[in-house]
Amino acid sequence: MISIKRGLVKTLGPMNPAIRRRATPEHAFGDELGPILKRVFAARGICSDAELDLSLKTLIPSDQLSGINEATQLLAEAIATDKRILIVADFDADGATSCAVAVRGLRNMGAVTVDYIVPNRFAYGYGLTPEIVNIALREQPDLIITVDNGISSMAGVKAARDAGVDVLITDHHLPGQDIPNANAIVNPNLHDDSFGSKNLAGVGVIFYVLLALRMELRTRHWFGDNKIKEPNLAELLDLVALGTVADVVPLDRNNRILVEQGLRRIRAGKTIAGIAALIEVAGANQRRLSSSDLAFALGPRLNSAGRLADMGLGIECLLSDSESKARQLAERLQQLNLERREIEREMKGQATSFLSSLTIDSGELPAGLCFFDASWHQGVVGIVASRIKDQCHRPVIAFAPDESGQLKGSGRSIPGLHLRDLLDLLATRHPNLLSKFGGHAMAAGLSIEAQDFAEFSAIFADLAAQSVNETMLQKTLETDGALDDQYLDISLAEKLRTAAPWGQAFPAPLFDDDFDIVSRRVVGEYHLKLKLRRAQGQRVVDGIAFNAGQQAWASDANRIRAVYRLDVNEYRDARSVQLLIEHASEI
Repeated sequence: MISIKRGLVKTLGPMNPAIRRRATPEHAFGDELGPILKRVFAARGICSDAELDLSLKTLIPSDQLSGINEATQLLAEAIATDKRILIVADFDADGATSCAVAVRGLRNMGAVTVDYIVPNRFAYGYGLTPEIVNIALREQPDLIITVDNGISSMAGVKAARDAGVDVLITDHHLPGQDIPNANAIVNPNLHDDSFGSKNLAGVGVIFYVLLALRMELRTRHWFGDNKIKEPNLAELLDLVALGTVADVVPLDRNNRILVEQGLRRIRAGKTIAGIAALIEVAGANQRRLSSSDLAFALGPRLNSAGRLADMGLGIECLLSDSESKARQLAERLQQLNLERREIEREMKGQATSFLSSLTIDSGELPAGLCFFDASWHQGVVGIVASRIKDQCHRPVIAFAPDESGQLKGSGRSIPGLHLRDLLDLLATRHPNLLSKFGGHAMAAGLSIEAQDFAEFSAIFADLAAQSVNETMLQKTLETDGALDDQYLDISLAEKLRTAAPWGQAFPAPLFDDDFDIVSRRVVGEYHLKLKLRRAQGQRVVDGIAFNAGQQAWASDANRIRAVYRLDVNEYRDARSVQLLIEHASEI
């Protein structure tokens, strides 16, 4: 494992984050919300009841998307003339849900032949490559639709069109200087696109395409003339919610509408067999499912197929209407997820050990970190990068070798540093260093030659150091203030859990206060179970701090300052309030 010590900046103690309370602007809510929810929503920029309306009627209209008319005309003609449609999906949860939405939606609109392929990430890499087109041509498609990929697939689109196959790209990744010569492209992040939300996930983009397609087919009297029941596309929103949350896109209002409506369907028991099976194997509660369950329970199990095996397994789970088959596939995903956890644990341990040695040696860390080990699994490097980024609050790229001898990297960034733009700058200044790259502000993927790792690491650290300041490298926990004793109850915990779809850029409520430790015990070897009493209060409440058994305050502190979430503990049909400790320090 190697890293280069250039672009050094002062270490700011990422294990001791700054704690800052969010400002609460003026607001005009009705009385039914209660003071805590008013405070929470106002701190996130929502200041009136009207802004809390997450009904489908408030979605941004589909006609604001550039390319949507060309896309719907292409699809409507393909359906009307019984053309063979082939979906080319990505191998993550967003790609899998996008594929399931496309297949289910097009079939319900009367498309006769709709199939899919998903590239094996280890053999073919990402996107519509010429190699994937060659495989796709075996299916003799008339139209290829990419979902959650394609915006950088210049060569693949050319190969398909040279073979006489039409191509529709639906994607949300940031485009480069040039875009493919597809028949139609729908991507809210195209440079000239005026769509009101740039944060749609891939699954959101294809859902919007289907909304527009249904409208086009309706104007053509397609459904009535062909005695086809007009599909209720809201039935796809459970998939849209899962893919949106799992892809960690910012939950702006438009995305919150999509996620909230999907969650409502799931809680009401109106979900597909595959999602119900994933909920069951994850041990989640369907009636109380929250966005955090999508992010941390369902998403990782679905992603495990693409990380360790073939995402076709996950897509088949989402396409199955048989409860028994869906359960069988979900159990296989559960096993893959357990394997992924073991691989991740070992890889993270290696990376953390090396990170520690860097700090001990110099007392400083590079502003951008790169890690590589020849034994690492390329399907898990993204998770490891995310874990180390959280630990040291630096942009991190983790690499693993692929079958060709190249290194495949997956990066994660911190607020304020746009990772894809940084890689674009690196590629401009050093055009022979990157084989390919793409992604978002907070996450990106790339490939480099193995012999270039040291040079790339040094340049990445230097560019990161030029792009950040010490404030950006100080991890900060923003909280919603303190809670008096009367609010430390299960009623508020339940309201907070489902008050909104919490997630990226719309964080779940986080509180802070000083507590006396009444009692403590270690459970599960590493976790700390606590009885806590507010320093100025009387009520004793349960708390739990996961993986905190080795922290300095854990064994002998009498009073701590804690940052926590108000949580519901469910055990043997009993439900009680508990504080989920995110950070604590002795006072």
